[in-house]
Amino acid sequence: MNENTYVVIMAGGIGSRFWPFSRTDFPKQFHDVLGVGESMLQMTMNRFKDICPPENVYVVTNKDYEGLVKKQLPQLSDDQILLEPVGRNTAPCIAYASYKIAQINPNANLIVTPSDHVVLKQDAFTQVIKKAVEAASDSDVLITLGITPSRPDTGYGYIQFIDDEATTIKKVKTFTEKPNLELAQMFLNSGDFVWNSGIFIWNVQSIMRAFRNYLPEISEIFEEGASLLYTPQEKNFIVKAYSQCRNISIDYGIMEKVDNVYVVLADIGWSDLGTWNSLYTINNKDENGNVVGGDVLLYDTKNCIVKTPKERLVVLQGLEGYIVAEHDNVLMICKLDEEQKVKEFMSDAKSKKGADYI
Repeated sequence: MNENTYVVIMAGGIGSRFWPFSRTDFPKQFHDVLGVGESMLQMTMNRFKDICPPENVYVVTNKDYEGLVKKQLPQLSDDQILLEPVGRNTAPCIAYASYKIAQINPNANLIVTPSDHVVLKQDAFTQVIKKAVEAASDSDVLITLGITPSRPDTGYGYIQFIDDEATTIKKVKTFTEKPNLELAQMFLNSGDFVWNSGIFIWNVQSIMRAFRNYLPEISEIFEEGASLLYTPQEKNFIVKAYSQCRNISIDYGIMEKVDNVYVVLADIGWSDLGTWNSLYTINNKDENGNVVGGDVLLYDTKNCIVKTPKERLVVLQGLEGYIVAEHDNVLMICKLDEEQKVKEFMSDAKSKKGADYI
């Protein structure tokens, strides 16, 4: 293992597209979504066991989830758990982690990853990450993993790259964050675009340089308070810093603007478990195309995903292409091909029924 390799796990989101299973007080990254005995966060931590030592793994999360992180990852010290006072998207999150790690290792190479992704091909993932880290340690480059798209998904960033067969680290030609459906379909049809997996690799000096050039207001905030990191004053500094940071993603703020972005094509069995449809796609199905989690009896039911409490018997008849999800005090039944309405349902539940339902 390379002692200069660090992992930053982003675990602060509430997973609103996965409602009602993912809730404000217990988001999906802390659930055993796949029924394998580990939460998404624990799976992500274990994914890097052959890549960097556990003391080099940092988790950035909302302050409200400190207890959940400590319970699920007791091997982490307090300094490895970075608590955000409010959500400000991925740019401030990555800046916080980058400037903190740079304080103890200015030569650090960072792997930044969401906490709610699935990787089915572990050996291939380890090889790809090590290759990307090696490239990032030698050059001023910002690297992302690219995944061959299987559908015109509007929830992902798309990368067009220069296909130089002589290298596996390919120069990015264009970077488009979350296009509309028509544009996403064009990207899919062209065959020369890949999904941005949201997994990034770079040297800490490279990303701090990018912040200075493209998000100077954020870099100034963290540079001014860098000496307070790893001290008792860190918490108060971060509260102030986040009150000054605007809400912006690393994709919009930096990746779409810089000219030193590269992509590594990765066949790693990747899935972003951000939606019910993604969970349906990745799971094993019964003879009628159903994905079932819970105590369920099905009759004349096809191509559905059912996730309900094990202590409640659920009987379904005559459904095709539906999500049936129950968690805590909410039961939701929704067409699978209209899952984009889930965020709307969650918003309406909050405004019309109260915060107890989100």
